[in-house]
Amino acid sequence: MRILTPTFLCASRTELFEERLTLRRCLVFDFDGTIADTLGEGLSIYNELAEQNGYNLINPEHLDELRELDTKGLLKHLGVPKRRLPFHLATAMRRLRSRIEHLPLVEGIRDVLPSLRERSEKMGILSSNIPENIESFLEVHGIRDQFTFIRSIGKLSGKARHLRSIARTFSLSPGEITYVGDEIRDLRAARKAKVKAVGVTWGLNSRGSLSNEKPAFLIDQPCELLKIL
Repeated sequence: MRILTPTFLCASRTELFEERLTLRRCLVFDFDGTIADTLGEGLSIYNELAEQNGYNLINPEHLDELRELDTKGLLKHLGVPKRRLPFHLATAMRRLRSRIEHLPLVEGIRDVLPSLRERSEKMGILSSNIPENIESFLEVHGIRDQFTFIRSIGKLSGKARHLRSIARTFSLSPGEITYVGDEIRDLRAARKAKVKAVGVTWGLNSRGSLSNEKPAFLIDQPCELLKIL
């Protein structure tokens, strides 16, 4: 199953850009849904697991409703026990491993990475996905050299702790880090770690649900990153 990503022209500056974000030293990206267009394949893998375990299936026609939910709300809606989540996530990542090289970049992200890398002393990835998937995807698309580090946590929680770890590793203050992500949990992790967050609306969660988390910026297309960073 493939979820089509809309094609955008880069829009003009909006009211969200009244304040320009000063990128000091470190830019960190989420991976799934932010750089890699994994949503469609992720839904396919989830439905495979749901059929095997008796959970609620996701109908792509109802995806807009699910995009409003945070992780806790989504698991409750789908009937997935939290205690089973680590096992299912590990299984899903293994299945994704054989398919990751065939998945596309988010449209437009390739064009902005070189400029963002030039503006960043460090530019990396912090993801719940596994290192093998991330590395393979970046290598296939020829963008591995754009990133100075990759951090994988292998679970859905704990990003705030890893953002703080990144700060310690590179002797940074929280204010010198910006985290770019497409999910509610990304923005909450950034807030908890006291780093600035940029929400992107082309991934899992909706514009409205991301806006409720009050990120420093909320953007609709990758080229807008060049206006705010």
